[in-house]
Amino acid sequence: MADRDWYDDRDYANAVERSEKAARAGWTAIAGVTGLLGLATAAAVIAGLACAAGMLYVVMVATR
Repeated sequence: MADRDWYDDRDYANAVERSEKAARAGWTAIAGVTGLLGLATAAAVIAGLACAAGMLYVVMVATR
């Protein structure tokens, strides 16, 4: 530390680089979780529609 000049910004630049890397990792995780939740929601809606179609089919066949 004593051999560096007073205007040496290596520590600051290193901290900024690590902070930006952590922010990118955080946003990547947020995007991944959001995507998975979207897929799970779509699957639940499709499953619900399939159940509704199945119940409608059973009712239509039973009332014949």
